Amino acid sequence: MRSPINLLSSLQIHSSDRSYTFERLYRNLYNRELFALAYQNIYASQGNMTKGTDGKNIDAMSLNRIDGIIASLKDESYQPQPSRRTYIPKKNGKMRPLGIPSFDDKLVQECVRLLLEAVYEGGFAKTSHGFRPNHSCHTALSQAQVCFTGVKWFVEGDIKGFFDNINHEVMVNILAERIKDERFLRLIRKFLRAGYLEDWQYHNTYSGTPQGGIVSPILANIYLDKLDKFMEELKKRFDKGTVRAVYPESYELEKKRGVLAKKLRNAHSEEEKGKLIAKIRELDSKRLTMPYSDPFDTSFRRLQYVRYADDFLVGVIGSKEDAIAIKEQIKVFVADTLRLELSDEKTLITHSEKKARFLGYDIFVRRSTATKRDKTGRLCRHLSGTVCLEMPQELMRKKLLEYGAMTIEKTVYGKDNWKAKSRYHLKDNDDLEILDQYNSEIRGFRNYYRIANNAAHASSFGYIMQYSMFKTFATKYRTSMSKMISRLRIGKDFGVHFTDKKGKTKTRLFYNDGFARKPVQKTAAVDAIPSTVKYSSKTSLMDRLSAGQCELCGKTDCEIEIHHIRKLKDLKGVNYWERFMIARNRKTLALCVDCHKKLHSGKLN
Repeated sequence: MRSPINLLSSLQIHSSDRSYTFERLYRNLYNRELFALAYQNIYASQGNMTKGTDGKNIDAMSLNRIDGIIASLKDESYQPQPSRRTYIPKKNGKMRPLGIPSFDDKLVQECVRLLLEAVYEGGFAKTSHGFRPNHSCHTALSQAQVCFTGVKWFVEGDIKGFFDNINHEVMVNILAERIKDERFLRLIRKFLRAGYLEDWQYHNTYSGTPQGGIVSPILANIYLDKLDKFMEELKKRFDKGTVRAVYPESYELEKKRGVLAKKLRNAHSEEEKGKLIAKIRELDSKRLTMPYSDPFDTSFRRLQYVRYADDFLVGVIGSKEDAIAIKEQIKVFVADTLRLELSDEKTLITHSEKKARFLGYDIFVRRSTATKRDKTGRLCRHLSGTVCLEMPQELMRKKLLEYGAMTIEKTVYGKDNWKAKSRYHLKDNDDLEILDQYNSEIRGFRNYYRIANNAAHASSFGYIMQYSMFKTFATKYRTSMSKMISRLRIGKDFGVHFTDKKGKTKTRLFYNDGFARKPVQKTAAVDAIPSTVKYSSKTSLMDRLSAGQCELCGKTDCEIEIHHIRKLKDLKGVNYWERFMIARNRKTLALCVDCHKKLHSGKLN
């Protein structure tokens, strides 16, 4: 049986060649080792313990179960189960639908995802950053900060209901351009049309990708890769000129400065040199008040583009009419080729001096007169034209209110006064749990906005959260906040003492890593060659399955089922098998069929 390392690596070799077609992709799904890799990739997710519509979850995974899936794929009798639909709240107060697939479908989808990633990843555009290895929101924002220097207009793009409105026929036709394997395409169709159950009522899915499906992100990227390629071609047609013309007045000043500099080199008396230096400095001061290049030069145009999932940002060096024309061309392409619709509410044209919103950041181009000496010693406006990423103040405020860590009071002058408050619902938690809750929320917010130019402003977020924690502890112990602060103080920091499982007393501190800006990178070359290192780790779960030995009773040469639990901390250590899992710090246990049945019937001590 072919190693999945070699299998996926061989597919990756042709990934960047967009003209290469893959004709026998489906047969790779007969590879038990590929399923082992897929199982290893997804087994740790707590969501796998949730039952799908078939009544099964990840528990009792066995070689027979995998072989059964492979057999159904071979005779094409495999049919994905409809996902179980539930709803989770969105930030705007609405509810977002979420699909819960069966675990067997998740396993097959992970195998398909591995194959599709190997086929397509190397050919994706450098401007695509969503749901890709070694890419993130930060790489998209960093690329915008590097490449959008000097743009005049932003086009903020958003596709209306993208994941719910992907056209199935367009999706399959796009896949068929590189995958000439009808069985593989039929499997994709089955996933797209699997439907969902809501209140035990079956609903067909006539459009969109599988809700909650592992394969959905890679399918979305393959779909929107068409938009990326269109923007590449549009950029080639739009870009014009090599260098922007020099601003006329600035050009005249440069000529005068050159003449004065020549006279200065030939001057003999100190008095004459002093007068010439004064005139040169006067010209330099005047030069700093006007642009060097002509902002109205119609012979120079540039277009920049970056995308994360269905959110994209276009930067235009040109006129507003150019920006409007580009927006219309994108709108027509999205409608005619992708059968989708741009959101009129979110697809905006914004002047670069004003703030555009992209991936939760405010982005704008500075117009600054601040000066700094360059390598030649001349003063230059080093900030003018550069892109600034800012953490929006209202999002920080919204997050604090969402956590319930703050109230807003009006001052006598009508201004908002942010005031920390106790989070009453946490008062019954353990001290360590309360501290960890605050630390995780602070780190999450801080890490996302760490590349913002005003990242230090997040210290206000940390300050409010800190005093909210003090008030929460004071509520829990029914004491004053000042006494609680003294009680939590550990040197210059604050924290709590706790006892670990081994009986040792330890200390955990409140977040103290600061809020200084930490850029992720300083280059736009964010794409990396797809790495196969992640495929080379040994699949320990599969080894335990294949060993045919029960880890509790020691029985050998028997069928093994893997017992899964959601969280290790849920185990009380009452039974031997619980102590066995706790001691090995594993959420899985390889059992023979008899032991597994006894465990679920409560007869395994």
